[in-house]
Amino acid sequence: MPQTPHYLIDMAKLRANMEKVAWLREASGAKALLALKCFATWSVFDLMRDYMDGTTSSSLFELRLGHEEFGRETHAYSVAWADHEIDEAVSYADKIIFNSLSQLDRFADRTKGIATGLRLNPRFSTSGFDLADPARPFSRLGEADPARLETALDHINGVMIHYNCENADFDLFDRQLTRIEDEFGGLLKRLDWVSLGGGIHFTGEGYPLERLADRLKAFQDRFGVQAFLEPGEASVTRTTTLEVSVLDIIDNGKQVAIVDSSTEAHMLDLLIYREDAKLPKDGDHAYQVAGKTCLAGDIFGEARFERPLQVGDRISIQDAAGYTMVKKNWFNGVAMPTIARLEEDGSVRTVRSFGYDDYKGSLS
Repeated sequence: MPQTPHYLIDMAKLRANMEKVAWLREASGAKALLALKCFATWSVFDLMRDYMDGTTSSSLFELRLGHEEFGRETHAYSVAWADHEIDEAVSYADKIIFNSLSQLDRFADRTKGIATGLRLNPRFSTSGFDLADPARPFSRLGEADPARLETALDHINGVMIHYNCENADFDLFDRQLTRIEDEFGGLLKRLDWVSLGGGIHFTGEGYPLERLADRLKAFQDRFGVQAFLEPGEASVTRTTTLEVSVLDIIDNGKQVAIVDSSTEAHMLDLLIYREDAKLPKDGDHAYQVAGKTCLAGDIFGEARFERPLQVGDRISIQDAAGYTMVKKNWFNGVAMPTIARLEEDGSVRTVRSFGYDDYKGSLS
């Protein structure tokens, strides 16, 4: 087993998620693209590409990674493309999606010959966080005015609509898709494809996959479009742990276990959204699990264990894949976690370690 801290990807659990993705593709006719903004650990693309149609990206570097390491269909989206990026982006992409009419018009001559889309903002979402809400007031994410969208129809053949966020409620998905159909149906009927984005937690326990498949099929049949889904978190949920070791235990009124990792550096979304890590909760022995950086709030959360912790004990922190590995950083110069695979035969294979030269090379 690698030295902690390390991310450990369980390949059997990843395959189980992929099998649900593949079933949904087959049953609904929709295509599935891995959202690289959520998960871009390309050392496991060898498994994922057999179950998915390709990748979707949010930047030139993600686009290139998807093209080079995943292959298959490659969608290129960015909130704003730069002049020096657009030609290279077109060289990698099967479809390029613009965020605004101004960007669509600006690069029209340089994107001829490639399928082109526009982001449509329906002005509502399932996000419970203002930070992540694409429909927040004055949102810059996509075009919302049907009249403005109408002017683009001679220049695009598809739209991307990203409005779900950690949405495990099929009925809510159904109601909101109906709102889109009612308001934008006239536009959708004139397109070839529609991406419904990510944020649909259809690989979760108990999710009604059959109902989702039927709803997607009905949507495609009604409007004569190819639907795309962009599962990020749904692709990798419950597949990966962050393995850490206890370095010290202090008592400051409660028992605090300091581990060889950091929320700021290795699970940044916990701080951004003020959430606790998924830690053990069974047992009579309570601890606060905290990181080793100088940030006072570098705390993973509260945990309970079946026996008292000792220095050197290992703790597994669950769900350390989506929006986690892509955000790791070198804060405080804390050692970046190794990336390892738990293979389906039970063996563990290290695929990437990071050392001082990587830290130094990230600076100047």
